[in-house]
Amino acid sequence: MTRHVLVLGGARSGKTGFAERLALHGGVKPAYLATAEALDGEMRDRVASHKAVRGERFATIEEPLKLPDALIRASKDHDVILVDCLTLWITNLLLANEDVSSAVSELGATLIQLKRAKVILVSNEVGLGIVPDNAMARTFRDLAGAAHQRLAEICDDVYFVVAGLPMTLKGEPPEQTPTHIHEA
Repeated sequence: MTRHVLVLGGARSGKTGFAERLALHGGVKPAYLATAEALDGEMRDRVASHKAVRGERFATIEEPLKLPDALIRASKDHDVILVDCLTLWITNLLLANEDVSSAVSELGATLIQLKRAKVILVSNEVGLGIVPDNAMARTFRDLAGAAHQRLAEICDDVYFVVAGLPMTLKGEPPEQTPTHIHEA
């Protein structure tokens, strides 16, 4: 049975490294589906750094908007797909004036139908801080929170990572995996 996974955590919490360990432990042909767009020099450097650290262990697929379609295509060649990250994807959708709620519903429907590959979704938990001071930031926080709730319903396993330590919120505790791959 394919078990889809949602990994939540704050910025620099260790969630990506944990998700990478899950992916490498759980599949023989993993893909890394990146949602980031390198629109400036700093982001280009971050993307290049992430790619260099991952090396040849993952096939890299870049898709900033059409995540459900990219998952379907990737599942034809890969047994595990790590999506990093949902909050960037939601940002991309907002900036493109796309309907985020509909896109999340489509992603949920895709996950329910997708049985060929395990999907590991990584996202920033943005609802633990203060209420944002502007309407766009509040909208983003609300959309991300709603997306997390919907996807947590669908995913078999949900983890919250703090200080590099995963807490199981739903499903099976993670199997012991190597302690560190990276967190760029």
